Amino acid sequence: MESINGIVIVDKPAGWTSHDVVAKLRGVYRQKRIGHSGTLDPMATGVLPIFIGRATRAIQFVENDDKVYLAGLRLGIVTDTQDISGKVLQTRDAIPDDEDVRKTIASFVGTIEQLPPMYSAIKIQGKKLYEYARKGIAVERKPRTIAIHSIDIIDKNGDDYILKVACSKGTYIRTLCNDIGERLGCGGVMSQLRRLQAGVFSTEQAVSLDFLISSYENAVNCVKPIDSIFLRYPSAVVPKEYETRCKNGTEYPCFEQEGIYRVYASDRSFLMLGSCSKGHMCTIKSFFEVGSE
Repeated sequence: MESINGIVIVDKPAGWTSHDVVAKLRGVYRQKRIGHSGTLDPMATGVLPIFIGRATRAIQFVENDDKVYLAGLRLGIVTDTQDISGKVLQTRDAIPDDEDVRKTIASFVGTIEQLPPMYSAIKIQGKKLYEYARKGIAVERKPRTIAIHSIDIIDKNGDDYILKVACSKGTYIRTLCNDIGERLGCGGVMSQLRRLQAGVFSTEQAVSLDFLISSYENAVNCVKPIDSIFLRYPSAVVPKEYETRCKNGTEYPCFEQEGIYRVYASDRSFLMLGSCSKGHMCTIKSFFEVGSE
């Protein structure tokens, strides 16, 4: 079996869970080791980075990256899931005017506390919150500190305000919509969601799941190399005489300035993310195929 190690940026279709996408691509790429770096709700579309083979070792370096979303905020309605797919709990006809909506939305920019929704995959006492929610059990949750870097109203489509939200990891956009509606006094839900960016990955790089499924050749040609997520770091080449030491995880002499480097073998194959300190290069994380020469 061909060994595939790299990253493919999927434009997740609506109706699929992130786990569904991983399971499908596990079959497409004929690889067992596949994971993603950030869950998207089933109703959401957009950027879902998938890591294959030894690239799964890189997930830890991107899972805390900031995200950018395009979201629909529909006012005057409250649901149990905080999005339009949930059970309607309340409706209100009195909707504030645009100026009040804009001021209230702007008030959420900054570092804020957000209470995770019951319909989420957060685990409490070994069970995911949505498992409790489906049984009608409310579980005490602790607020989380998140950062909303910016919210821009880019359009208004009928009853929906279309928002572009830049935020930190761990932000629930549907909870943001719910909280905006609550502060306005009329209620609110998320009516649509598309992730435009996750760290260095954007929709411009994303490919449809249908395209990946259409042929193995298409799927393979869409795989990006592992080092593509570390381009912000300078590169360094291991002197030939130290390659074995590098692959054994042993530090070796280096002459670069102190800092973090993408480290390559003499044949330009990517070996690791390394840290040069006091004249020695140490392994942060290795990515070469085990047993490679």
